[in-house]
Amino acid sequence: HGATELEETGTETLPRRTPAPAWLPTAKGEEGDFCLRSSDCAAGLCCARHFWSKICKPVLREGQVCTRHRRKGSHGLEIFQRCQCAEGLACRLQREQSPTDTSRLHTCQRH
Repeated sequence: HGATELEETGTETLPRRTPAPAWLPTAKGEEGDFCLRSSDCAAGLCCARHFWSKICKPVLREGQVCTRHRRKGSHGLEIFQRCQCAEGLACRLQREQSPTDTSRLHTCQRH
């Protein structure tokens, strides 16, 4: 009789995904709000590490300093992460006026 019960429960449709629990905020996080992933944050923000938690921070605009990661996975080692550059921008070595300036500063620049 155990097999019959399994067959009966096996034919039932699986429950649909329920909406997020009431304790989860429905509004997107604003700058400085705690988050788990970038989709938790409002438009123009990303979820990035700040000390030992993660908060919504602004996506970087043209001319702002950005972090260029040499090795994949090194982003997770930072205590203070920055967001990526906004769409249409890339994190590139800053072009300096003088050839003697050896700054390694990266900024968000147009493609």
